Amino acid sequence: MNLLDELRALGVDVDDGLKRVMGNEKLYTRLLGSFVKMIKGSEVSVDFDASDCTETIEKVHAIKGTSGNLSLTPIYESYNEILSLLRTGQPEEARELLKKVIPVQNDIVACIEKNMNQ
Repeated sequence: MNLLDELRALGVDVDDGLKRVMGNEKLYTRLLGSFVKMIKGSEVSVDFDASDCTETIEKVHAIKGTSGNLSLTPIYESYNEILSLLRTGQPEEARELLKKVIPVQNDIVACIEKNMNQ
């Protein structure tokens, strides 16, 4: 199975992602690599400070936007909801959702990394 097939199996809307780059698989793959670098530099910890979520909101917003542009649907949908929860003063609910999405996010990142190193 190749990268795009593996991502499909993880719930990524690869076809939509490819449409966004006019079917250019090389570009899409390169952008996925950039996403991995971005996520590693901006990971959101479940131990974020609930009394001051400003930095967490910025990181969540960036991840939501990038994952949405690449049609990384499971990540995008979760971070969209996390962002909404943080903006409406529900940090504990956001933390619980973050705990659920991090393993999914890690699987997608690991899939991309594995296939980029081949």
